Amino acid sequence: MGATKDGKTLLESDNVNVEVEEVKKWPKQFSWYFAPTYLLFWVGLFFAVIYPLFQALPTGIRISEEADKPGQFVAERAQNILLKISQLGPRVVGDVNNEVTVVNLLLDEIEKVRQVLRDDIYEMEVEVQRASGSYLIKGLTNHYQGVQNVIVRLSTKSSNSSNYLLVNSHYDTKPGSPGAGDDAAMVVVMLEVLRLVASSGDPFLHPIIFLFNGAEEQPMQGSHGFVTQHRWAANCKALLNLDSAGAGGRDLLFQGGPNHPWLMEHYRNSAPHPFATTTAEEMFEAGIIPSDTDFRVFRDFGVVPGLDMAGVYNGFVYHTKFDRYTVISRDSLQNSGDNLLALVWSISNAEEMYDTEAHALGHAVFFDFIGLFFVHYQESTSLALNLCFSFGAIILVCVSLWRMSRVTGQSMGTYAGVFGLLFLLALAGVLLAVGFPLLMAVFYDAGNRTLTYFSNSWLVIGLYICPSVIGLVLPMTLYLTYKKTEKIPHTYYLHIVGHANCVLLAILCLATTALKYRSAYLFLISLIFYVAALIINLLTRLHCRGYLWSLVLIVFQILPFIYHAYLFHMFILILIPMVGRFGVSTNPDLLIGALCAFGTILALSFAAPLINIFRRPNCMLGGLAVVMFIFCMISVSDVGFPYRAKTNVMRADFMQVHRKFFEYNGSLSLEDSGYYFHLGDRNKEAPLRDSMNLTDLVLLGEDCDSELMCGIPCYRYCSARKNALWLAREELVDLPYPTVLEFLNKTVLPGGYQVRFEFRLTGPPNMGLFFKPLDGVRLLRWTFAPGMLDNPATYRPPLEVMITYGIDNTPIEFFVELSKDNGNFDEPVFEMGVSGHYVSPHDKRDALSEEFLATLPDFAFSMQWPSSYERHIF
Repeated sequence: MGATKDGKTLLESDNVNVEVEEVKKWPKQFSWYFAPTYLLFWVGLFFAVIYPLFQALPTGIRISEEADKPGQFVAERAQNILLKISQLGPRVVGDVNNEVTVVNLLLDEIEKVRQVLRDDIYEMEVEVQRASGSYLIKGLTNHYQGVQNVIVRLSTKSSNSSNYLLVNSHYDTKPGSPGAGDDAAMVVVMLEVLRLVASSGDPFLHPIIFLFNGAEEQPMQGSHGFVTQHRWAANCKALLNLDSAGAGGRDLLFQGGPNHPWLMEHYRNSAPHPFATTTAEEMFEAGIIPSDTDFRVFRDFGVVPGLDMAGVYNGFVYHTKFDRYTVISRDSLQNSGDNLLALVWSISNAEEMYDTEAHALGHAVFFDFIGLFFVHYQESTSLALNLCFSFGAIILVCVSLWRMSRVTGQSMGTYAGVFGLLFLLALAGVLLAVGFPLLMAVFYDAGNRTLTYFSNSWLVIGLYICPSVIGLVLPMTLYLTYKKTEKIPHTYYLHIVGHANCVLLAILCLATTALKYRSAYLFLISLIFYVAALIINLLTRLHCRGYLWSLVLIVFQILPFIYHAYLFHMFILILIPMVGRFGVSTNPDLLIGALCAFGTILALSFAAPLINIFRRPNCMLGGLAVVMFIFCMISVSDVGFPYRAKTNVMRADFMQVHRKFFEYNGSLSLEDSGYYFHLGDRNKEAPLRDSMNLTDLVLLGEDCDSELMCGIPCYRYCSARKNALWLAREELVDLPYPTVLEFLNKTVLPGGYQVRFEFRLTGPPNMGLFFKPLDGVRLLRWTFAPGMLDNPATYRPPLEVMITYGIDNTPIEFFVELSKDNGNFDEPVFEMGVSGHYVSPHDKRDALSEEFLATLPDFAFSMQWPSSYERHIF
């Protein structure tokens, strides 16, 4: 083999010459009228593949089919029980519906299971736990008395295992909600799974605890009572927690472990309908999703690893009166039941259960691919994959640039300069892809048009996705259209655009990996398929044949597009209902706009710039701008009004408050009444004004500096109280019965610088206490959990204690001990607020409140009840 003058072999020289000749034959860009077909291909892919697979559910099995399908979950039986529970109406802690009626119903259904129990193989124990306790959670002290759990322990007689699988759901509800989705649907799924396992005759290694939890909404008192007090709790080594943030549809696995990837292995091997993502777990942990589940309590107080699954479809009815039996399809029950039954069989027979700590191997990355299969791997594997593909992608891009320079005869420096410029344009495109939707969100908020997509989610296509696509490709398209140099062929420019996006995604993958975000796998998916296409194009030299390389790239972008579009479609469907309860201080459009932007970038970062293989790409951008304009016009019409009766309601919660302010000498300085509004979203009270008389509505923020807790009986999490609204009324609210605080005793403790106050409290099952020591006074001890007092730097006054009782309405007796710098306890020491919340559906509203409630528009739902508030100074 001979050598050329520059040291290249003759064969290499011949290859280069051939490639140069091929370059001269490259075709020009395709005709412009093919471009709409190209874009519509991706739209069609979404509606032909992603949308139907996302909606797909197994067909619910009827009781009449049971004989032909032995051992399978029977959705119709579960549905029949769901109807019974839903017809009871709201089941709030302390009310007869929750403490007596539904408990008896559950015990009756469990007795039916006993009648089919294979008692030659299994043992079944049933009991009703009554628990009392106190703990710190999410900024408040949660004190409870006599809350109930219905518990079933099912075990195989031949088993000697002392390690249990715990399955949990809750039967209590929010005030005013029948709670068919949250969480009666999961309760009936558990009952049917219990029946199937108990009647199967198949042995299993580890006993199973079915915990029907009676106080989750309070929050999480039932699970706390079980995991900290029940004799079986210490034996529970794995958890399947079932909850809901909607009604119907598929149940999403959104939390796992922590640090127990073997649970993901069982989910992968057994769950027939996988639906999961690590990204949801990280969003939940970041507080983006405004909910919580019992999983937190089992994890933090019981150190029980597990899987947390919840229904996420149709969150519009969540915690409203529209969460009824009719919104839960039989198919959705079948989906949940199939998964739970398979997981129960798998984990109850797991060898890992004998020593779960030996299998605590760190966090896992997990996700499903459009419901077809489930992928999971350990965080250490994630680190290796992310590093290898990110650096591998960068290396291959360098190889490709070198190859282009050889083919065209231009220097590597020329190509490096072009790559650097296009990388900056790619970065600009990503910033614009995020910036344009956020700008739209700001404009709509400034024009008081937030949540226009709330009832018609398809509006996000024109409002946020089209602007994001425009921003993503605008810098590249303008540059490729108006560039002057012809040193590098247009097809290579376009190829380098893909390389620039690849390197940018590789950098993002490395950055998120360094920050320990497991959601870096989203970038990894895009990189894997781009690298695969790039390798094929390099090996086949398709980049030397005009735009043929783009066909390979398009084919390899189909799967990542399907996954990313599927994932962000899911997040949009989950979060649009949720932003209706984000509160008045947050612009929800920013979140939805950002979500659409990130989905667009991940799904189309390689596919969208390929509009430049067609002539007149600017026309396509103009077409997208026209679509955006049309959607904007639609959104400011009646179509864009956010709310719809029954299906997409506004949340306008309020209390009918009777207030009393007592001074240090016991005299009553003020007694009044009014409506305390806690509105759910950014539109505030504006949509209500047409039908309700809100003329004298005032913001409470001004009172918050002078009055303890702004002078209102805020319920549970009170951080948003400064945004609360108050509408005074002349007639005092007539409470169902009084909330009474009795001052029992005051004792100056030895030493003279500390004092003890003792009280007795009676009233409704939901009450609140607020404590504010005066200047020079420190709260040292009290009856309740000490967490707040042990961390004074974190928990500053006023301190909130939420008090709940279930079946046991014994008066609550408590004490507080305080210290005072000067030791003078003959003057005011502290302020205490006392609130009573009459949330039971059996607690009557007075006539004036009923009249006011009747003016609420049909597109609004109000979680409302009478409340009392007293301010005392001791």
